[in-house]
Amino acid sequence: MRTLIVEDEMLLALQLEHEVESSGYRVIGLASDESEAIALVEREQPEFAFVDIHLRDGPTGIDIGRYLASRGIPFVFVSGNLKRIPADFAGALGAIEKPYSANGLQNALLYLRAVLSGEDLPPPPSSLTIFQ
Repeated sequence: MRTLIVEDEMLLALQLEHEVESSGYRVIGLASDESEAIALVEREQPEFAFVDIHLRDGPTGIDIGRYLASRGIPFVFVSGNLKRIPADFAGALGAIEKPYSANGLQNALLYLRAVLSGEDLPPPPSSLTIFQ
């Protein structure tokens, strides 16, 4: 699956990229602010995204989430402060709270793969907050 990572902390972005690629997903790009994210969406047409809320240009992750949702691209927020997610979830499938463990992220990726492929869903892992 073609995956976009929107994260302004480079070490976290690279760690997430490694974990995502280890799970068989293809990372099509890393963005650290809103303009980079939108340019990558337009150019690379991702099928899924991980989006931090607070980026290099401020709390623009919510706007990026709304943009992804308007394009029909599923995503999850990855944030150290899940309280900043709006009541309508900005169209996100869920959220992964930082700091996360490699095992927790792998479990979340397995669950998300099931969601996106239409498989029967196991219970969501504790590392992933699901929005209904």
